[in-house]
Amino acid sequence: MLTILQSAGLHYPDTFALARLMRTIRIYIDLPLAAGAEVALPERAAEHVARVLRLGVGDAVTLFNGNGSNYLATILVAGKRRVTLMASAEQDAANESPLAMTLAQAVVRGEKMDWIVQKATELGVVRIVPLLTERAQVHMDSTRAQKRWEHWRAVAVSASEQSGRARVPEIIEPVVLQEWLTRLPANPGLLLTLWPQAQVKMRDLRFTSPCGTLVVGPEGGLGERDLRVLREGGFTSLSLGPRILRTETAGLAALAALQAVHGDW
Repeated sequence: MLTILQSAGLHYPDTFALARLMRTIRIYIDLPLAAGAEVALPERAAEHVARVLRLGVGDAVTLFNGNGSNYLATILVAGKRRVTLMASAEQDAANESPLAMTLAQAVVRGEKMDWIVQKATELGVVRIVPLLTERAQVHMDSTRAQKRWEHWRAVAVSASEQSGRARVPEIIEPVVLQEWLTRLPANPGLLLTLWPQAQVKMRDLRFTSPCGTLVVGPEGGLGERDLRVLREGGFTSLSLGPRILRTETAGLAALAALQAVHGDW
């Protein structure tokens, strides 16, 4: 390793330089992007690039804004709170799953929800719906719901940066399950609900269109009222096998299995 570092002009412990050598820095910005355009990073992103990552003039980064493309860029100006880049080329990321899944996850406490949002993003979901269900242990007013939505949105952005996705999954504001069911699109694809007692297994599923929605209950499971309205809404109950999984495990395990059997794994 020392020989490799020396040949690259690095001297231990220049860890930030090593990080730049070994990985691509990807930055999400909510701005229009185009090859040949000069882009000024928002203050928070600029501070992260200049002070945390310690990038400077001439360093290369990859920008994306969620439209499905990556934009190769070079830093022109690197101040503590002002970073300007020149986008030199647009590249189609071409790494979105052909199976467009929506995860409708009952809201759970604390860092568990962050974990679910992060990993679901890495697993390729196109949308995450935080559900307020019959047995939910989390209650929130409109102000708290807005703050949590903003936080989960930031988690999804960060996970997209890390995982190489050029699209950020849509995060819906927290919504009561019954209300959300009235908003389903006309062609939502295969509708699934995780339920341990279900007879349908992953291998039994047949997708007639390349999309679907997966509902995952809270720690205490979905209540009878929730299960009834989901059945009436056309959802199929799906089992993941003989073992009971925690809510923060179940949805992610199901998404991974769906990608393996019906997606791009």
